[in-house]
Amino acid sequence: MKFKDMPYNRVDLAETEKEFKQIIEEFRAAGSGEEQFKVHQKYYEMSKRISTNIVIASIRHDIDTTDEFYDEEQKHNDKIKPVIDNLDAAYKKELYESPYRAYLEEKIGPVAFKNMELVLKSMDEKLVPLMQEENALTTEYNKLIAGIKIDWEGETLNLSLLTPYLHNKDRNVRKSAWGKFSKALGDNSEKLDEIYDKLVKNRTAQAREMGYENYVELGYYRMYRNCYDKEAVENFRRQVKTYFVPFAEKLHDRRRKRLGLEKLSCIDEGVYFKEGNPAPIGTPDEIMAAGQKMYGELSPQTKEFFDHMMEDELFDVLGRKTKKMGGYMTRLDDYQVPFIFANFNKTEHDVNVITHECGHAFQGYLAMQDPVLEHQDITMETAEVHSMSMEFFTEPWAELFFGGRADDYRAMHLEDAAAFIPYGCMVDEFQHIVYENPEMTPAQRNAAWSKLEKEYKPHLDYSEDPVLSQGRYWQRQQHIYNSPFYYIDYCIAQTCAFQYKVKMDEDYKAAWDSYLKLCRLSASDFFTGLLGQAGLDNPFEDGSLKEMVDKLEKKILQ
Repeated sequence: MKFKDMPYNRVDLAETEKEFKQIIEEFRAAGSGEEQFKVHQKYYEMSKRISTNIVIASIRHDIDTTDEFYDEEQKHNDKIKPVIDNLDAAYKKELYESPYRAYLEEKIGPVAFKNMELVLKSMDEKLVPLMQEENALTTEYNKLIAGIKIDWEGETLNLSLLTPYLHNKDRNVRKSAWGKFSKALGDNSEKLDEIYDKLVKNRTAQAREMGYENYVELGYYRMYRNCYDKEAVENFRRQVKTYFVPFAEKLHDRRRKRLGLEKLSCIDEGVYFKEGNPAPIGTPDEIMAAGQKMYGELSPQTKEFFDHMMEDELFDVLGRKTKKMGGYMTRLDDYQVPFIFANFNKTEHDVNVITHECGHAFQGYLAMQDPVLEHQDITMETAEVHSMSMEFFTEPWAELFFGGRADDYRAMHLEDAAAFIPYGCMVDEFQHIVYENPEMTPAQRNAAWSKLEKEYKPHLDYSEDPVLSQGRYWQRQQHIYNSPFYYIDYCIAQTCAFQYKVKMDEDYKAAWDSYLKLCRLSASDFFTGLLGQAGLDNPFEDGSLKEMVDKLEKKILQ
């Protein structure tokens, strides 16, 4: 069924509460593990129906944040989702404490039960009002960012549509675009500070209601950190500072020389060639057609996946003035299909949608064929391995998108991926500082960000920008507002994607077979276990990042 034809039905909270109550009663009354699992399958059907309707409303709201009907539906769902999450936690408590747990664990796996434990540690009915407020605040932030209007030579743009000018080959154009970007953040700084301050205090209040000192512990539970902890993440960041930051600085200095500059200003971020970054050739329709050809040739599984996505119009990728910023993949469970949301802006990022987001979607497409719903609940670092690795697996087809500049794209992609890791770790450390010190003022948060920039990106110069020099760039990073502690997952995953890059350069088919196995394993094992089964090294282990940097330096700098 095409997405536009999928019916939407508002989730009725009273009916949902009755349905949960009935399923819990049936589960308690079941006299064996087999009977309880049959009840659990009823839970699957209810859960998929609820999720599908909420996701449909969310996508349609994001496509046009000014749509009055779906704006009201988003507000409704922001209010009911915490209540539904609490009902879901109550059911999972029954499952977790079942006298037939051994049978159930055999059916759905130990990872699912560890995740249930984390749900029980992170959800309680008393949190519902705070979670409703949190949802409303993130929606307010997303609408604020999406609604920023920038006058560009008589045309009104939002931040997504301004991106090509931020990366323009003409430095004067870049300077003007960054000035407008900076001014837009400055003009909205008071509101951005207010929303984030409320979010930090709200999340801290939730943590303290659950008996935690601050939001860090609660945030880790909500991110389903089921096989590593805060100390492991700190050790990962420490290795990044020791090995990746010096390596990334070498890459930035090489880029500076390539651009013919004495120093790199903020306006030079994301620009890799003096003649400009390679841009995709063709119209959006031609880019999508090239994607269909690429996935048709990559493997039988990717051909089936992409053909289905195209046939059922499960993409919305054109940038529009009232559309939410960013991009994502989500699932429409009742239809067993993924959906991809993005904002094409005539830069290389348009192709990343066809590679990165389709990495998520391809894995989701495979996972939704598994009748055990819990196996689809992959943790985010695993999900990002799928997407970031797909970016490398699709590089042999770069000519379809970039023509004669395909090699430039491949070089830029490798360099950009390596330079990203310090930035991603900076975002993560910033969030730890903020949530461990929730009484910080907005000015203190900005100062903390500025200090981290000097540690993770010492080349970066904001001296000519009156707003960004205050340490405000983080307010554009939607994950910081919407998804606390998510961003480190990109960094962890990128190290795994680099492993696949090395493997595919040695034996492409063997690397693809490993990747396909990882996708199909889904959430049947913990992240570290999945890596072992796929033949990948654990990035948390001491020495792993040094070894990776050594290999990348030989590949990129020699």
